[in-house]
Amino acid sequence: MSKINALFVLFIVALFANFSVQAHQLSTSYISLDNTNNEKQYTGTWQINISDLEQQVALDVNQDTQISWGELKSQKTAINRYAKNTLSVLQNEQTCPLTITDNYQLDNHFNEAYLVLPLVFSCNTDADVTLTYRAFFNQDANHKVIVNVNQVSRVFTIDEQQHTFTTEQSSYLTTFNQYVYQGVLHIWIGIDHILFLIALLLTCVLTRTESHWQAIVSKKHIIKHTAWIVTAFTLAHSLTLTATALNLVSPSSRWVELGIAISVLFAALNNVWPVILRLGWLTFAFGLLHGMGFASVLGELGLSSDYQLLSILAFNLGVELGQLSILCIALPVLLTMRNKPIYIKWVMPIGSLAIAAMALLWCVERI
Repeated sequence: MSKINALFVLFIVALFANFSVQAHQLSTSYISLDNTNNEKQYTGTWQINISDLEQQVALDVNQDTQISWGELKSQKTAINRYAKNTLSVLQNEQTCPLTITDNYQLDNHFNEAYLVLPLVFSCNTDADVTLTYRAFFNQDANHKVIVNVNQVSRVFTIDEQQHTFTTEQSSYLTTFNQYVYQGVLHIWIGIDHILFLIALLLTCVLTRTESHWQAIVSKKHIIKHTAWIVTAFTLAHSLTLTATALNLVSPSSRWVELGIAISVLFAALNNVWPVILRLGWLTFAFGLLHGMGFASVLGELGLSSDYQLLSILAFNLGVELGQLSILCIALPVLLTMRNKPIYIKWVMPIGSLAIAAMALLWCVERI
């Protein structure tokens, strides 16, 4: 197999591997703690996906496939036991006792039901604390938890199950690095954003002539065309990300997520049955929706209390860097494949239809 064909196979495998993952609906928990009211006591919440919790605690007591509020409350002892066995805070090598109060609540993230556990960690001093998290990794190696302690955010994974949080004020550089990392991470796990970008890139190396797609000969023209598309997307989502994060606009997350799914569906189908060939303004319009989606994740992370604007700018930069990395991988492959008949006849349309099928599933789920 030639190097070109090997690259092509890797690209297709990577593309279709993403289809098994639902956009945003990864196994995720959220922990938020704060000690501003009492320096020796950290209070907050742990938001747990009920579907994840059901795998560890038998919540469906009557086995009717529906988990009621009464069933959740009846399993409070088992839920609290699991929480205390998988979540701990250490200070000066001493465990801070965890209290879980009775006022359970429910929340919703990306159309998934979450149980909200109220947490109280009682420590001896106001020194730095180390949080250890071991929940759900045994059932899903891709599980992650987004932790916010005094407006400092960290992401815990199976490879990073422990982080130390300092009581010192975050520096500009620390805050900048944290939020750039979160922005890069989000674009890499945001499958709908990735597939929207790939759907656009699939025809950036082609031109429509007499109702047929043909390869663009000039690489300079392709790069210029791609740069315009990516710039339109970047400018649009930067505007709405900033406006939403600053609470200048407050869109419904449900309709934003549905709109993002529709944008992926349209971009993919437009490759097979072209309606709009000049994609710049269309990409800008859809980019406004994607920016609101990015902002919802930033809202979950929380803005730095000291450097709010820097947090937004750094997160947005991280999104751009993640997007650029995807572009740097995909575009050279597409430039190499564009002149092959198999690309125009099979790869581009089948890849587009596969993306459209995934987007249609998201649309149904988000209605």
